[in-house]
Amino acid sequence: MKRFMLFGSIGVVMVFLAACSPATPTPEPVPYILSDRGPYKVGTLFLPVHDSSRNRYVGITIWYPAALPADSNNTFATYGAIPDTSSAPYPLILSSSKVAGIFAPKLVSHGFVWAGVDGIDTYSQMNEEMIDQPLDLLFMLDQVASNPPEGLVGMIDAENAGVIGYSFDGYNALALSGARIDPGYYLAQCPDPDARTEAILSNYSAFDCAPAAAWDEFSTHAGESITASEDGMWQPMSDERIRAVIPLAGEGWWLFGEKGLSAVDRPVLMITATGDELYPENALIYTHLGTPDKTFISFLGQSHMMVYDNVMVARMAHFATAFFGFHLQGREDLAWYFSEEFVAQYDYLAWGVVLK
Repeated sequence: MKRFMLFGSIGVVMVFLAACSPATPTPEPVPYILSDRGPYKVGTLFLPVHDSSRNRYVGITIWYPAALPADSNNTFATYGAIPDTSSAPYPLILSSSKVAGIFAPKLVSHGFVWAGVDGIDTYSQMNEEMIDQPLDLLFMLDQVASNPPEGLVGMIDAENAGVIGYSFDGYNALALSGARIDPGYYLAQCPDPDARTEAILSNYSAFDCAPAAAWDEFSTHAGESITASEDGMWQPMSDERIRAVIPLAGEGWWLFGEKGLSAVDRPVLMITATGDELYPENALIYTHLGTPDKTFISFLGQSHMMVYDNVMVARMAHFATAFFGFHLQGREDLAWYFSEEFVAQYDYLAWGVVLK
C-alpha cells in the first residue's frame, strides 16, 4: 500500500510539474507573403482594337512592370510609365478589365504583364456573350502577342499565358481551359433540368433556356470553326499558349456538362466561397475536370461577394501569384504557397471540396 501511495504521489507531482511547465508553442502560420506588393512598380496603357472578323470592338488595358523611382506613389498603376525591362519578357495573364482592376496591380508587381478586355461584364441570363467574351480574350492574346503597344515590344511572353476570372469572368477562364460546350447535355436540360443541374440552380443563377429556344442562331453566332465536330461537342475556345487557368467563383456546368469538362487539359486552380449564393456549382465542375493537375481551395463561411473584401482579395491574389509563378515563371519554390500544407495552417480555409 505504501508503495502504491508513493507511486501515486510521484504521479501527482509529475502531473503538477507538467501543468506548470511552459507548453510547446504552436508554430505561427507562414504568412501570405505573396499578398503584398512585389518588387516591381506598375504601369498601364490602353490599346483600342477592332476585330474585323467579328466586327467587334475590343478595348484592351495592359498592366506591366514599370521603371519608377522607389519612393513613387504607385499604389495602383501609373499610366504611360516607362517599362521595366530588367527581367523581360514577363508571362502574360488574361482576364476582363473589371477583374484585372481588382487583382492586376498585385500580381504584376511580382513580374507579370496583365491584359484586360474593357467593357465586358456580367450577364443576367445566358446569351451570346458566353461566346463573345472568351473569343475577346483569345483575340486579345493574339493582339498583344503580334502587335504589342509601342514601348512594350519585348516585354510580353505570350507563349506562357494564364487566364483568371471571377464570377462571369470565371466562366471565361473555364471556357479557355480546354472545356468543350456539350449541346446535347445543355439542350437536354431545357425545359426540365436533371437532378445535378437542378441542385446547383439558385435565384441568382444565369442558367436559362434562352439559347435553347433559338439554338440555330446561337450556333451560327459561334461559327462553324467552333461548332463543327464529329462527336457532337463544340471545339474548345482555347489556345495552346494558355498554360494554366484560375476560374474563381465561376459557372458553366450546364453548358459544358460532364463530357465537356473532361476535355480540360491544363493545370487549374479553383477558389470558391462555401457560402456562394450565386454559383454553388464549383464543386461539381471541379470534380469532373479532366486535367489531373487541379487544385480546389475553399474559403469557409464567405459569400460570392468576398471579391469586394480587401482581405479576401489579398489572399486570393497570394494563391494566384503562387500558382502562376509556378506554372508560368517556372518558380518551383512557389509550389508550397498553394499546397495542402499551406492551406492546412488556416482554420478558415479548406483543401478540396467542402460538403455542406
